[in-house]
Amino acid sequence: MSKGSVYKAELMWILPSIALPVIMLGLLLWAAIGRGHDLPGVEGTLDPAQLAKTPPFDKPGTFPAGPNRYQVNMVAGIWSFTPNAVRVPAGSTVEFAVTSRDIVHGIIIKGTSANVMVVPGQVTRFSARFEKPGEYPFVCHEYCGVAHHIMFGKVIAEAKK
Repeated sequence: MSKGSVYKAELMWILPSIALPVIMLGLLLWAAIGRGHDLPGVEGTLDPAQLAKTPPFDKPGTFPAGPNRYQVNMVAGIWSFTPNAVRVPAGSTVEFAVTSRDIVHGIIIKGTSANVMVVPGQVTRFSARFEKPGEYPFVCHEYCGVAHHIMFGKVIAEAKK
């Protein structure tokens, strides 16, 4: 094999090994930014020990926020969500503001794209739409201790009357 053909063979392996990661990075950026996807926002910080005195978490619950829109202020803690049952009319969009009083938790709502981390001292905001009447269970998806398996709740989308 001549010296020139060895260089060509090396070049045939080197160029794709450089091009492939560049292409993959480009696709990742396109998927993350170009398609308009965004991560749930962190809205400042708060003192987890003072949640009982810190609005809006001093009054967790569901509140009307406009036509067919609701605001849910939720607190995660060992081993429960407060509130653990959320009632809204079917077809509603629900904006969640969630924080943790103790350790890292997570929340995933079945039937929606909601899947977020809940960190002590931070407010995580996300929204979900509940088109069809029914129950949409949610669970903590970050192991938080021996009773982690009982940390769940549900969104109940009620049929319009």
